Amino acid sequence: MILQQQPRRYTAGITFEQMLERVRYEGAYATRAQADEAVRAVLAAFGRQLTGDERVELAARLPHEAAVTFTSAIPDTAPLTGWGFVKDLANRTGGTAATTRWDTGTVLRIVAQLAGEDLLTRILAQLPAGYALLFGRAELTQAA
Repeated sequence: MILQQQPRRYTAGITFEQMLERVRYEGAYATRAQADEAVRAVLAAFGRQLTGDERVELAARLPHEAAVTFTSAIPDTAPLTGWGFVKDLANRTGGTAATTRWDTGTVLRIVAQLAGEDLLTRILAQLPAGYALLFGRAELTQAA
């Protein structure tokens, strides 16, 4: 008998330390402190972009420390595009656009796994263009 493994919708019960290790491994960070810095910066900035039920649901799926960081800032009234998000975060952290894009993509890919497909789809529907790529998804647009 062959057992088929069902795809996981999201990873429940992950600790913050496990999240940091996943970010450290996938982002090829030299130290856990570098991964921690990236996670906290990206989640705080992303928390300023997301509102409504999706914000609440995502916070519930994150480890406690990550959820606190994510919900620590009041959301902006006009969310930035994906590229605008990266540029704004680079300005806030003093990083380059390239390293900030790397940090953002690494952290948000892990967040996407924790969110699951359904929630991620709803999150992306709420945000301006450019975020799908940051979450590791293709950005599909209609031809003019």
